Amino acid sequence: MRHRVKRKKLGRRTEHRVMMLRNLVTDLMEHGKVVTTIARAKELRRLADKVITKAKSQDKLKAIREVNAIITREDVAFKVVNEIAPKYADRNGGYTRLLHYDFRKGDAAPTAIVMLVETEEESAE
Repeated sequence: MRHRVKRKKLGRRTEHRVMMLRNLVTDLMEHGKVVTTIARAKELRRLADKVITKAKSQDKLKAIREVNAIITREDVAFKVVNEIAPKYADRNGGYTRLLHYDFRKGDAAPTAIVMLVETEEESAE
């Protein structure tokens, strides 16, 4: 039986996998997009959506604390709570977009771009 099997292991131990995903989320929130393998991108998308939902659904102090538990840098955590989360105030999930990109040069692994979805105000400008 497949009880409690929820996530891909990505070929790493738990501590390494969790830290890798935290670093990817931090980079995504800092730069707006990130290029990685497709398997990592799918896991990253899940975690990034949860971070933005936590950032917008509570008061600021609690939001900063919960986001800071996942994001590895404080300045990026403040950016998520103060800049990114208000953009998606009227959106219920689906804050990230996954685009299949290319094959990596070294090992021909399929890669994807994970980016934050633009809001309607930004696309109008």
